[in-house]
Amino acid sequence: MPVAPDPHQSFGSYAHPHRLVTTEWLSANIGAPGLKIIESNEDILLYDIGHVPGAIKIDWRSELIDPRTRDVIDGVTFANLMRLKNIERDDTVVIYGDKSNGTAAATLWVFSLFGHEDVRLLDGGRDAWISEARDTTFEVPSAGLGEYPVVTRDDKSSRAFREDVVAHLGGALVDSRVFEEYTGELVVLDRPEEQALRAGHIPTAINIPWTSSVGADTRFRPRAELDVIYGAVTEALAPLVYSRIGERSALTWFVLTYLLGVYGVRNYDGSWTEWSNSVGAPIAFGDQPGAIPQGGTAS
Repeated sequence: MPVAPDPHQSFGSYAHPHRLVTTEWLSANIGAPGLKIIESNEDILLYDIGHVPGAIKIDWRSELIDPRTRDVIDGVTFANLMRLKNIERDDTVVIYGDKSNGTAAATLWVFSLFGHEDVRLLDGGRDAWISEARDTTFEVPSAGLGEYPVVTRDDKSSRAFREDVVAHLGGALVDSRVFEEYTGELVVLDRPEEQALRAGHIPTAINIPWTSSVGADTRFRPRAELDVIYGAVTEALAPLVYSRIGERSALTWFVLTYLLGVYGVRNYDGSWTEWSNSVGAPIAFGDQPGAIPQGGTAS
């Protein structure tokens, strides 16, 4: 049973304001019928030191991504996970997490691939909740045996693959990594599954770091500011976004899709890890979008 949207006036200028909730709204609606709360962090240990009462933990990397294929889980696995987490198909799902909701947005993106209709982000995420000294608990909700149908994953509307990027070169392409990764000055080596053999960026991509959309308080910037930051792509046809493994670029996808109302945005979750390790895939260096090398392809 869906829960009424948050009517907070700060969301009014966004294209789809019902995709966000405030900490005040969430605090007032904890325990409401039909509301399920998910904490999804980059730091998976944070949940165990206190979380929003009633929140369920979902680990994006281990529960929503198949480690053997490095692909999003299939419909059967997703349905079984939802049943275990006691989430129903018509529930309102509110997701939040650490580090400006980067991983939480990736979790929301996966929900969108399976067409879960009412899924929202907590504006400001875990940091905002904790900074306001709101209630937390160590209690973990009991595992459920809920009903959730098996739904075929939609890989067309909001997901891009390597061949889609090849076809899109020269179109609107946003690199959501930090500037130093984009220029090729920095190669991040913190996780084995994210190793890149080459540095740089996909030719013609522009750099808008994923954190550009949030302020110092980890909440989303006002619509007017976002329009300026993303002005180069808001009028573009079906932009593609990428990061290192498609996690942080999911936040960019969320901003473009739901806050700015850009049509047809797709997240390339293979991202730089796949592209840079692909034989023959063209790359560019420096602080300019660059060009496709003559005769260069990603085949």
